[in-house]
Amino acid sequence: MANKNENLQPEKFRDSLGTVNKEGGRNWVYPKKVSGKFYQWRTYFSWLLLGILFAGPFIQVNGRPWLLFNIFERKFIIFGAVFWPQDTYLLIFLLLIFVVFIILFTVVFGRVFCGWACPQTLFMEMVFRKIEYWIEGDANQQRKLNAMPWNGEKVRKKTLKMSIFILISLLISHTVMAYLIGIDQVKEIVMQPPTENLAGFLGLIAFTGIFLFVFSWFREQACIVVCPYGRLQGVMLDNQSINVSYDYVRGEPRGPIRKNKQEDQALGDCIDCTLCVQVCPTGIDIRNGVQMECVNCTACMDACDEVMEKVERPKGLIRYASENSIQKGTSKLITGRVKAYSAILLLLISGFVGLLSTRTDLGATVTRFRGMTYQEREGDKISNLYELTLINKTFEQQEVDLVPEDPTITLERVGDTDWNLEGQTKFEGRFFLVKAQADMQVPQESIVLLLQQNGETIDEIETNFMGPVKK
Repeated sequence: MANKNENLQPEKFRDSLGTVNKEGGRNWVYPKKVSGKFYQWRTYFSWLLLGILFAGPFIQVNGRPWLLFNIFERKFIIFGAVFWPQDTYLLIFLLLIFVVFIILFTVVFGRVFCGWACPQTLFMEMVFRKIEYWIEGDANQQRKLNAMPWNGEKVRKKTLKMSIFILISLLISHTVMAYLIGIDQVKEIVMQPPTENLAGFLGLIAFTGIFLFVFSWFREQACIVVCPYGRLQGVMLDNQSINVSYDYVRGEPRGPIRKNKQEDQALGDCIDCTLCVQVCPTGIDIRNGVQMECVNCTACMDACDEVMEKVERPKGLIRYASENSIQKGTSKLITGRVKAYSAILLLLISGFVGLLSTRTDLGATVTRFRGMTYQEREGDKISNLYELTLINKTFEQQEVDLVPEDPTITLERVGDTDWNLEGQTKFEGRFFLVKAQADMQVPQESIVLLLQQNGETIDEIETNFMGPVKK
């Protein structure tokens, strides 16, 4: 979506990234420190989100974590509800709901998520960048510091900054690990020597290194090069989508304020101060229109409003606006696309709620023992060996039993005969099904096992029984 204004420069800026020079090297971005109402609101909102993020692993309900994403054991707890591998279909529904919601939100509000709630932006702009400003100063001071030879001042400032960056990266890595394996296991890893839990220790070191690399060097490249969200804008945005936008109708032709009032009257409101470019954390010029690199952080809005106030012109030259509102002065949020995505989202949510309400508390899988057919026993009887996997999805102990629907079939437990499951546990065992050979009608017949929970039948499991037919 490009600005349709002949006064704007040709879109050569789209031929290359603003953070890459002609030789293919990195153009380091030194965004100027910004202030203003949007920056203050983002700061307060980031405090809230960061507080929730770091408090999440410690929040427990009835002694259990509120959020857990244990990909190693394939166990997930989302808002207190537990999901096991058998609940993959529910997690797929949740993922689809999240994707459709993001698409719907982007169609209406553009990349507002990136600027206000994305963890990359939160940590980069509201944590690491603030520390950098505090230690090294504003953009020009940072340039001078990086350009000067290594001396006492540079060593002191760089050492202090990197030390704090490492500590924060350690804190983030421990928090991420707590979401993956639980806060109790993270405490255990921290309290023990590295040799006692080498895998956990190496995991924490790896996460720390990744976060330190991203926030100290990679920075805006994570949004520009790695994140696919910006590239999806082309198919999700339209002329009704609200973005951080430059009002080129009002601002063009741009030019500095002159003493000759008649010359000023021929110009737009943009005085070409380039402050909107200087404060941009991804190094773009918002006046070129909607761009992949823009994360809707509102820094240019604050900088422009401050300038407009000084030159006594209306604020909002750069603001949240759609292309149609700038071009035609009208905007329509509820479009056909919005209605379609909303309908799909409602259908997915309804389907998820329906599946969640019919989910059983116990998961059971019965399979025939691999490599065996049947065994002949004394008394003219036939037995088949089976493997059983039980998962207790609740937090309470459950008394579990399997009962053949056919009364002529007997079930014999093998090995551990205690099938009472503690909360959130998994059990794997074996059992025999025994049947008189005289009752065999076909070499392989289908049988039904009744899964009972605390004496009540909750599910029926179908399997097959093999044996010779007596002639």
